[in-house]
Amino acid sequence: MTANPKHTMDRRSFLEVSSAGLGLVVGFHVPSHTRLGGRLRPEGPVELNAWIRIDPDDTITFFVPESEMGQGVLTAIPQILADEMDADWTRVRSVHALADSAKYGRQSTGGSTSIRTQFAPMRRAGAAARELLAQAAARRWGVDRSECRTTRSTVVRTATGERLRYGELAADAALLSPPEDPPLKDRSAFSLIGQPVKRLDAADKVTGKAVFGSDVRVPGMLVAQVVRPPTFGATRKSVDAAAALATPGVRHVVEISSGVAVVADHFWAAKKGREALRVEWDSGEWGSLSTARITEMMREAAANGATAREEGDADAAIRGAGKVIDAVYELPYLAHATMEPMNCTADVRRDACEVWAPTQSPSGTQSTAARITGLPAERVTVHTTHMGGGFGRRSQTDFVADAVETSKAVGKPVQVIWTREDDTRGGYYRPPAWNRLVGAVDAGGNVSAWTHQIGSPSIARQFGPLRNGIDDAGVEGAANLPYAIPNVRVTYGPVELPISLWFWRSVGSSLNAWVTECFIDELAEAAGADPVEFRLRLLAAHPRHQRVLRTAADRANWTTAPAAGRGRGAAVHEAFGSIVAQVAEVSIDPDGEVRVHHVACAVDCGDVINPGIIRAQMESGIAYGLSAALWGELTIAGGAVVQGNFDRYPVLRIDRMPAIDVDIVTSGDPLGGIGEPGTPPIAPAVCNALAQLTGRRIRKLPIGKVRTT
Repeated sequence: MTANPKHTMDRRSFLEVSSAGLGLVVGFHVPSHTRLGGRLRPEGPVELNAWIRIDPDDTITFFVPESEMGQGVLTAIPQILADEMDADWTRVRSVHALADSAKYGRQSTGGSTSIRTQFAPMRRAGAAARELLAQAAARRWGVDRSECRTTRSTVVRTATGERLRYGELAADAALLSPPEDPPLKDRSAFSLIGQPVKRLDAADKVTGKAVFGSDVRVPGMLVAQVVRPPTFGATRKSVDAAAALATPGVRHVVEISSGVAVVADHFWAAKKGREALRVEWDSGEWGSLSTARITEMMREAAANGATAREEGDADAAIRGAGKVIDAVYELPYLAHATMEPMNCTADVRRDACEVWAPTQSPSGTQSTAARITGLPAERVTVHTTHMGGGFGRRSQTDFVADAVETSKAVGKPVQVIWTREDDTRGGYYRPPAWNRLVGAVDAGGNVSAWTHQIGSPSIARQFGPLRNGIDDAGVEGAANLPYAIPNVRVTYGPVELPISLWFWRSVGSSLNAWVTECFIDELAEAAGADPVEFRLRLLAAHPRHQRVLRTAADRANWTTAPAAGRGRGAAVHEAFGSIVAQVAEVSIDPDGEVRVHHVACAVDCGDVINPGIIRAQMESGIAYGLSAALWGELTIAGGAVVQGNFDRYPVLRIDRMPAIDVDIVTSGDPLGGIGEPGTPPIAPAVCNALAQLTGRRIRKLPIGKVRTT
């Protein structure tokens, strides 16, 4: 259950997009050929570049190097390509590209970077394909390229109206040299970018045709379950495999890096064999670790943290303030809780390895398999499948290592399936945090000082020493506080623990947005000010923040009183280049359960590719954040996670899903991310609404049941 350095990747690599992804790869597979003017002319499907294949029947297939986990990249990236190449959207399909660093650079999906990093190169790739096809048509007609225009997968000779289909031209176009600097469309000419086109993957998901990781079936495949250490930092002392091997259907028991794999003909046999396996463990020094001890360690670290931001003299301003608020905010460990548990299928052979994985990191999967097998990366084929949720968890490769190591050991294709409990108790987690904030309000109702001490285990520390003692992810959303406060100090203290950490949807912003947006509400109350107006005044230097906050407040009818028994709360936060504001309207059931009735959400993510996807991601982020805010908590006792399945780690159910209105505020600013920024504001918006309703502040998550009296 400890982090294995062999199975991790650094944050820079996780977000890196290699320059190899910016150029066109002209090479293509030629199943057969004929002669055309002394050159080889491909027949059948033709790959114009690394992203685009055209069939003779005009079907255009786009190869997407990013991973689709519900966020819409199998549609949004093809929208960009198709718009620039003037493709007929009704003949477009998209598939995951194989892992190939020579073509695509490093393939890792996370940090809400897919569209931000791919927008410009995909426009160039689409424009280059359009130019190749137009040039091929011009050559056929014996005219200048300027006499041709493109529309809906055809090239039209302007003077005569003659037409040639892309499917007719692709073979000739593939023989031409791609332009180094193809002309891009004027934005006013976009026909697909900015439109809510239907998702290309939706039909297959609805009809069951889409292949998820757990759907993979390979001839001769065995299935494995892995016994992992029962406590953090435990080491294996001995293994008695006799009872497991006697279980019907069990073929092998092998020791691997993460534990002991029981390999069988099918899942049930592997499960029963795992239950029969006897492993003796040494719990080591962390066998008595508890949540209470972790909280104390975080408090101590916060009191001795390094400075992440300091402006003015906060201590002096606090001493001279009229009102001072001193508050402690606490957040727990969280699991990613993907609906599809971790799984991977691997087939390790003497001279090659093939992997089928629901992975956010095809490149990381390829390098992990290459390391374990000793094969060069080009001998490792990675098929990225659909995945039932990612949220950062599937950018890890521990589950990939399980499958590759086991397949290598038994010499057969192996599918490793984790149970829900496996991942909840032995996976990777969002770190907890302990925060102390002190804020000062002067006689004029202005915030004169703000100090924020953070104590938390560090995600970045597993990759090496922290720069100046600061984990950037640990202070995001805190060190970049946008409010105009003259005296600010933010500090961070890391905690050393044997519990595996990883990036959880919206990372540090998922922690710090709740802390800072709840505390700014406390200061607004101390100043006797309306919480929205208070924020707007402090955001005078941030007009984008102001616009989204006003939009959400207007959508929620902020200036009118909510219905009896309901409260409203607001929050605004910037993450991954996008700004999101939310206003939540809540009530409390007689049994103390919190019910969120409505969320007004406004988002400014710069340019818009597909407004339907943006709205869906805001709704998804709100649902994910609500699950965490209302119930999400992993507790530690006896050196292990107590929770295991959804009975003790609940997620939002459909009857608790609020009505959500999403307004997209366009600003003309650069593209921001969209997969993660919807999550951070919902917890503070709900907590601020509850404070308005009950008069009591919530300073520890999850919210759980709330007293009404």
